[in-house]
Amino acid sequence: MQAPSALRNRREAGELQVQWGEAWQVISHARLRGACPCSQCRAARLKGAISLVREDVRVVRIEAQGYGVQLVFSDGHERGIYPWEYLRELG
Repeated sequence: MQAPSALRNRREAGELQVQWGEAWQVISHARLRGACPCSQCRAARLKGAISLVREDVRVVRIEAQGYGVQLVFSDGHERGIYPWEYLRELG
């Protein structure tokens, strides 16, 4: 999948805006944190563990990874790399 044409991290609003062509997708930081695709978070979800995510969690840094982005959160979590296709499915 092709990378989005733009990413906007709106910390104060707690949302990530992603532009796919002419359409904008808005995903809350809490939604992104709760859907972290790292192996540790995925394993917990598969075991039925429900991770409570605070609504005030924020994306503090975005690192490009070519096929997606690594998101660093205000709670210190930084293991998840969100492939473009997965990111698009979250919105």
